[in-house]
Amino acid sequence: MSEFLLHALPLDGLFSVQHKRHEDQRGQFSRLFCEGSLSAFGQPFHIRQINHSCTRLRGSVRGLHYQTAARPEAKLITCLRGEVWDVAVDLRQGSPTFLQWHAEHLRAGDGRSLLLPAGFAHGFQALSDDAELLYLHSADYAPEHEAGLSVLDPRLAISWPLPVNNLSARDESHPWLDAEFAGVRL
Repeated sequence: MSEFLLHALPLDGLFSVQHKRHEDQRGQFSRLFCEGSLSAFGQPFHIRQINHSCTRLRGSVRGLHYQTAARPEAKLITCLRGEVWDVAVDLRQGSPTFLQWHAEHLRAGDGRSLLLPAGFAHGFQALSDDAELLYLHSADYAPEHEAGLSVLDPRLAISWPLPVNNLSARDESHPWLDAEFAGVRL
């Protein structure tokens, strides 16, 4: 029996991962990642990098980040503390859900993660102070291939649950989509 289940979300290739929890008088245990189980579900994922972030202030937004076609990456996102509104945007050229977004409310201890395939942009809004995320990446970070989109782009029309604030200078400088944006060719 698998230690977690994948639930397909409205964007093709985007999944919510429900982790099986084992509890007893000592506390609880759950497996956050298993390469073999993801492969058995048809979602092979090899970890190349693990990152951890802490966002201090409620309402802060990070994103929308992605790697270009030369160095695409999949991500598995888990909330370790607090809660976030986690957003995925499909940037895959030719995808039936191209430029559509989907968000999941992730909470520490809810036993869920968000699995984003390569070719998606990712961002989140902290719904609590001191929200911590764990990111598993399928590719090494390649700064020369990183890109981003504006979290306030009217073409995306993301409905952030709180007013957007506390953007980094880099995230504030991400452009709005223009008519020439063709997406990420995988």
